[in-house]
Amino acid sequence: MITEKLVPNPQDPRLSRTVEGVDELGQSREISVIEERPLTIYLNSQEIVTAMTIGDYPEYLALGFLLNQGMLGESDVVTAIDYDEELEVAVVRTAATTNVEDKLEKKTRTSGCAVGTVFGDMMAGLEGLELPDVPVQTSTFYDLSYKVNHTPSLYMETGAIHGTALCQGNEILAYMEDVGRHNAVDKIAGWMHLNKVSAADKVLYTTGRLTSEMVIKTALMGIPTLISRSGFTAWGVDIARQVGLTLVGRMRGKKFTCLSGQHRLVFDQDPNSVVDESASMRRKGAASG
Repeated sequence: MITEKLVPNPQDPRLSRTVEGVDELGQSREISVIEERPLTIYLNSQEIVTAMTIGDYPEYLALGFLLNQGMLGESDVVTAIDYDEELEVAVVRTAATTNVEDKLEKKTRTSGCAVGTVFGDMMAGLEGLELPDVPVQTSTFYDLSYKVNHTPSLYMETGAIHGTALCQGNEILAYMEDVGRHNAVDKIAGWMHLNKVSAADKVLYTTGRLTSEMVIKTALMGIPTLISRSGFTAWGVDIARQVGLTLVGRMRGKKFTCLSGQHRLVFDQDPNSVVDESASMRRKGAASG
């Protein structure tokens, strides 16, 4: 059961600060810049990784990261998630002993902002994966694009950040932001797990590029549709087609492109009836890729 719906809080003083500089005319100017701080994640007594993050929802990030890395399974019982703000450490504790040494031996640096890292075999868990065949109406793409773009966010305040939203129909259930799009997705995964939110009828909306890492995370979370304002990588498309993920990119104004999983699309709205975006909103989308 969903106990809370989350949206960005751009007024949180911990997440940004004001810095003074000069503009193109040499005049004094103050702007907000996003904070970036380390979070070291432990699984029981084992140190796993230190991630650069904006610092909100560390418990969701730690849990989601471990789930998306395959270091925790659905059958693992999480007994506690302890966060020490002063030490910048999050410890996920489980009822049973865990052993992740094999995964820690192999690391892959990904294309994610803030230097994403994948442990073990990136493709592990994808073979034989079957995503639910839940139809998705194209009208929801337009609704979600509008809602995400008009939700107050840290991106609007500071830039230099990515957003990811978990959606059901045209409703946003949880919207997370971070300096790395992979962090935002991991926060979503942790939130879903703790709130026992099913993935079968959900859509994941991201402002970032549709890379192999984004596709893999979405598929392993069991979400059948991933959409973005930004573009694709070839490997991301290949993996999406392999697992049957509906992959929609370049979602701007009246237009989008689907390169995988077209069988889920229900074309229920004429694009000509969609109100086009302003030039400033198009620039925002381009900058967030």
